[in-house]
Amino acid sequence: MPQAPATPPAIFGFAGFSGSGKTTLIERVIPLLVARGLRVSLIKHAHHDFDIDKPGKDSHRHREAGASEVLVSGGRRWALMHELRGEPEPDLAALLGHLSPSDLILVEGFKHDPIPKLEVHRPALGHPLLALTDPHIVAIATDAPVDSPLPQLDLNDAEAVAGFISGSATRLV
Repeated sequence: MPQAPATPPAIFGFAGFSGSGKTTLIERVIPLLVARGLRVSLIKHAHHDFDIDKPGKDSHRHREAGASEVLVSGGRRWALMHELRGEPEPDLAALLGHLSPSDLILVEGFKHDPIPKLEVHRPALGHPLLALTDPHIVAIATDAPVDSPLPQLDLNDAEAVAGFISGSATRLV
């Protein structure tokens, strides 16, 4: 299990409806945060059955044979796959414990967890603002003005979003 850092990492989430641009925004913000000297990790919640392994590969065959965990290591990366095998899906707090030390952990999904979040919102999609019912949303990244007292950031200005996140992410204690 990874060693806990001396100071807990900052946690900051992204929430929004499917198709709002969360993944694209995160993809543009991460390099800017890294350029500021932060070690950034990410947890993404998938709402569907997914697999990062390929049928026929040894690791997939080992999981199919019943292994609870398979760790694959190579010269450039390692990956740990854990099969739940009927166990309940772990919550965000449990998943955070599996990460190596970081300065900042970005979270995509887990929109109901009590962490500070940026709502990614496109009014043209016709969805309601999540900020109306989620007190943990601290700002809105949007491509058009919305009726909210929260700070609004231009969804297309990754530098402004990175600045907001690095200046307002709170510590999880």
